[in-house]
Amino acid sequence: MRTVADHLAAVLDAARPVPALDVVLADAAGCVLAEDVVAGRDVPVLAVAGCDGYAVRTTDVGVPGPGPTAEVTLPVVEDVPVTTPEPLRLIPGASALVAAGAPVPAGADAVVPLERTDRGRARVAIRGGAEPGENLRAAGSDVPVGARVLAAGTRLAARHLAVAATVGRSRLRVHPRPRVVVLTVGDELVEPGRPVPRGRRHDADGHALAAAARDAGAMPVRVGPVPDERGALREVIADQLVRADLMLITGGLSAGPWDTVTDVLAPLGTVRFDHVAMTPGDRQGFGTVRVTEDSTDLVHPGGLGSGGTGVPLFAVPGHPVAAMISYEVFVRPALRAMGGHADVYRSSLRAAVARPLQSPAGMRHFVPARLSGSPTEGYVVDPVGDPSEPSIVGLASANALMVVGEDTTRVRAGDSLPCLVLEG
Repeated sequence: MRTVADHLAAVLDAARPVPALDVVLADAAGCVLAEDVVAGRDVPVLAVAGCDGYAVRTTDVGVPGPGPTAEVTLPVVEDVPVTTPEPLRLIPGASALVAAGAPVPAGADAVVPLERTDRGRARVAIRGGAEPGENLRAAGSDVPVGARVLAAGTRLAARHLAVAATVGRSRLRVHPRPRVVVLTVGDELVEPGRPVPRGRRHDADGHALAAAARDAGAMPVRVGPVPDERGALREVIADQLVRADLMLITGGLSAGPWDTVTDVLAPLGTVRFDHVAMTPGDRQGFGTVRVTEDSTDLVHPGGLGSGGTGVPLFAVPGHPVAAMISYEVFVRPALRAMGGHADVYRSSLRAAVARPLQSPAGMRHFVPARLSGSPTEGYVVDPVGDPSEPSIVGLASANALMVVGEDTTRVRAGDSLPCLVLEG
């Protein structure tokens, strides 16, 4: 039996970031930056006005002091809209009407806001004087030339794209979001919304795993349900492989003659099937897959499959709780690594167990649970439902997975255990 640590190590050893691409800004959102972004020029290029007002020399209007400052009237020698490439030099004893964000005439060292003037167009009366540098943004005050504005490894959100656009970048080099094909297998599966004949059930795994992959930063495509028929399953795998950086199959892993995943995948690559020392979800498959038809390899060239090594494939149990826990423990870290994320694991913390439970010997037990508390008061974790028979309804109400080690068979109330945080 393989340990959880060994299986996860094999997964992460194969999980390489998807090769970097240059993409337009609109397509970069949600991706991880593959290189630093450096400003090629000062921002702003010239000193600009911080508000609508009048550019002046403070020596002409006076500096505010403890007493009242006399009103000063100056001629307005220029209007400076934001589109002005470069205004004239301001002569002593004059002012210029400037728009917020417009370049300030050379020689001016302050901008008096409209509220402290009579808003004159030919001549303007200014009250209260002005401080040197008031309402004036110097060249390079936002970003100096050569400054690193975004670091490689940043997951790009709206605010990061704003910075990139500010320094003039229309494209960014990123690790694209991994493309994940989620394939559900089973004769018994019916698409939600359709009638369920006796002996069948709705396909919960496909929707849950696709949503989970999207939440991890991937781009999922849901396929299936596919029947337990070898030819049909092999054909679907071959068809979908060309669009996948990773393939995730759920269902069809039992040892009975009706489940076909093991038989179909065995000759197609390096997928190995193991009993992993965990519950739920002890039956796991992982490796790379290459589908050959007429001596032609149908292998997607990107992702972990680059270099002709095949596309990584996970096979997880069909029980919805086992499928989701298998995803959290193995698949999600791989997707995060493939997307270029530095934080591949869920946050974890230790919490006191609210009530006792039993755990199977030699197995790492992942228990859906409710986590509460705070860093100052401490955390408490309470298993949801029956830990020996976890339900999908219970998992839906959980916000953490309590992790019971392989050497622990009895957990007492108050014992401290590590927990994977599923929310936040």
